[in-house]
Amino acid sequence: MRHLRLPVAATRAGMVAEEVVRAFWPFWTVVFLVLAPLMMGWQDTLPLEAFWAGAVISVISCLATLVWGIRRFRVPSSAEALARVDAALPGRPIAAVADTQAIGGGDAASEAVWQAHIARMAEQTKKARPVEPDLRISDRDPYGLRFIALLFFVAALMFGSLFRVSSVGQIVAGGEQTLVTGPVWEGWVEPPAYTGRPSLYLNDVPPGPLSVPVGSQITLRLYGEVGALTVAETVSGRVDDIGLASDAQQQFTIAKSGTLTISGGTSTTWEVTAIADDAPTVDLTGPIESDAMGEMSQPFAASDDYGIESGTATIALDLAAVDRSHGLAIDPDPIDPLVLDLPMPFTGDRSDFDDFLVDNLSEHPLANLPVTLQLTVTDAAGQTGSTPAEPLILPGRRFFQPFAKAVIEQRRDLMWSKANAPRINQILRAVSHRPEGLFSNETTYLRLRTIIRRMDNFAETGMTDEAQAEIVEALWDLAIQLEDGRLADARERLRRAQERLAEAMRDGASDEEIAELMQELREATDDYLRMLAEQAEPSDGTDQADSGQQGQQMGMDELQALMDRIEELMQEGRMAEAQELMEQLNQMMENLRVTQGEGGDGPQSPGQQSMQDLADTLREQEELSDDSFSELQDQFGPGEQGQQQPGQQGQQPGQQGQNGEQPGQDGQQGQGQGTGEDGQTGDQRGDGAGGEGDQRSLAQRQQALRQELQRQRDGLPDLGGEAGDIARRSLDRAEGAMEGAEDALRDGDLAEAIDQQAEAMDALRNGMRELGQALAENQNMQPGQGSEQGEAAGRPIPGQRDPLGREMGNTGQLGTDQQLLGGDDVNRRAEELLDEIRRRSAQQSRPEIERDYLRRLLDQF
Repeated sequence: MRHLRLPVAATRAGMVAEEVVRAFWPFWTVVFLVLAPLMMGWQDTLPLEAFWAGAVISVISCLATLVWGIRRFRVPSSAEALARVDAALPGRPIAAVADTQAIGGGDAASEAVWQAHIARMAEQTKKARPVEPDLRISDRDPYGLRFIALLFFVAALMFGSLFRVSSVGQIVAGGEQTLVTGPVWEGWVEPPAYTGRPSLYLNDVPPGPLSVPVGSQITLRLYGEVGALTVAETVSGRVDDIGLASDAQQQFTIAKSGTLTISGGTSTTWEVTAIADDAPTVDLTGPIESDAMGEMSQPFAASDDYGIESGTATIALDLAAVDRSHGLAIDPDPIDPLVLDLPMPFTGDRSDFDDFLVDNLSEHPLANLPVTLQLTVTDAAGQTGSTPAEPLILPGRRFFQPFAKAVIEQRRDLMWSKANAPRINQILRAVSHRPEGLFSNETTYLRLRTIIRRMDNFAETGMTDEAQAEIVEALWDLAIQLEDGRLADARERLRRAQERLAEAMRDGASDEEIAELMQELREATDDYLRMLAEQAEPSDGTDQADSGQQGQQMGMDELQALMDRIEELMQEGRMAEAQELMEQLNQMMENLRVTQGEGGDGPQSPGQQSMQDLADTLREQEELSDDSFSELQDQFGPGEQGQQQPGQQGQQPGQQGQNGEQPGQDGQQGQGQGTGEDGQTGDQRGDGAGGEGDQRSLAQRQQALRQELQRQRDGLPDLGGEAGDIARRSLDRAEGAMEGAEDALRDGDLAEAIDQQAEAMDALRNGMRELGQALAENQNMQPGQGSEQGEAAGRPIPGQRDPLGREMGNTGQLGTDQQLLGGDDVNRRAEELLDEIRRRSAQQSRPEIERDYLRRLLDQF
């Protein structure tokens, strides 16, 4: 069976490999363990005695393991290989072929069966394949010594060299041959690690000038006969503990410029220049700033030749600048200077950078007091640089509620000195003697009474530091509750909702989670705005949320649109754009305030009053137009009404209020004309008549509006210029359109009346816009008149939007009256434009000047 030769031969070779591995694994383990230190060069650094001891142990170990392996090695026979191949086949066909028939000889049928069996087994032998050897020896090496040796050998290959083994022959032959070429030396210059400069190998540096940083360490090694080489240097400045010039190894640090000479045979000299490490510098780059909540921001710039390691800001009380009156009249208790760590760049170069020191120190005893601010920075060499002590008022939170301001002042006096405690107790008692009107609820009054009782107890036992801290914290909490009330809880809920949504953006939340979090944000925003409105004075319903940035005002519908856009971007996976819009929303909510339509700290100017009256007239005209359109619908049956309503709504400019831009108008038609007319209109509609009675009522309301507009036009301030003339002509045109609408209503022509009312509203808007422009021009010509125009312009014109879909102010300075988009959906087109601007501003491949322009567009719109 010649087809078995190759499988048997290959199997026998594998069996030989098994025997070699099992017999000689201790030998090659010892060889690897011996070669590893030789390749690393240990023989060149160990003492000669240690080297010879290691050599003897290594030789004995190698011989012992070699003999052990030879004794256990056995060459497998061909029969053993054939048996292994046969064992790997099912039914051992090779052995079956070699068998002879034991019984049934001479029986033809029996012999036929036997021959068939032999033929089948012979056919099975053709499936023979070489058997893989079993090279596992874990049962013989349970501790993995062979792997440890292999690891050492691989490490030596990576970090050492096989050529170093040749030095063993030199050591064995004797050290005399190393002196044949004469004495040699090696040297290294290692600059301080913080400089970032590389080490220098002195043997590669030609003699002559050599510039290195101060603090660099020089290491020299002299080989050969002692005294054959000597070192002379004047760079270390050493006067004590100076070794011999011929020491085999020398090490010193460069402290000054000088020379370094190695003499012996040939002399080598370097003129070393020590590069001094300059001290760091730090400067205040601008005045300190703060917001209403007391968070301060101090810009600064720091620089160093190698980099700043750390920095601190020290804030100390400027006692000489304190107004020593009231609770500050007595000497203060010791107040330790406040030390803050300066922010350092996490990445990048620290040799020259600008940053901001941001912190909120409203609760610190030095808040709102004169202090000195001094910045100090330190480099890696331990050198420091400082700014001159800058006098300033340490920012703290500002309180506007009078009682809260009084509580904060007493808190400051208590932190100033514990000796003020009796005086503070008396003042708090006097303030709370008649609590009516001072406290928003019983909780704040009870908290104040608790503080007073605690101070009474401490007056008997003495005011300790712990008691002082307790009272100070209680007064702060009371002032916060007096200032914010429930608004603080609403603000905290809003902050948590914003943080959860930001975390969802980072973690990639699902659509369901996004919808839930956005709903939570909407509810928190509504609560926060409602709390603001409750704390503000009552108004006429013209409150708006003000973002506080560049005087732009934002209504609730736009806040909701912004949150809808954030949710849409998150669901589309555009997290970067969503995060950018979220930051804008957070900034607006932080600076949020509610402005009142009739609010202000003083009486309105004639221009302001005229703008307000015209805005009221425009709103009432829109309500009247809505009522007229409803009357026109009532003239048709229910079926016809359902068919014609959509088309007519799209044709009437006055219908914007019904579509959601004038909330709260449903059921309030004719509000400006008294209860009697409202009641009459409501009754007539309830009967479903909608006849002449209703139309006469609408005509009377139109007449009253026209007369009111005439009064307002006659009472306009005397404003010169083209804008003033245009405003008067627009109001004349509005009055004429109102008169036409009045006549149409009396004649029962509701369609004509609605057209005239639309023209009147358009003229009113144009007149208000031009009047605002005239007021602005008049103020520019008369400086010192305050911000009347800005305040008047803060009131929106209902239903008026610019090409980007934003509410316009009274002055109408944004956008144009032209129909730039034809009949397209303005809001949809505005959203598409904003999406395109955001997309282009996020493309890093665009020029920086173009992306700056796009970002300015986003900031404006």
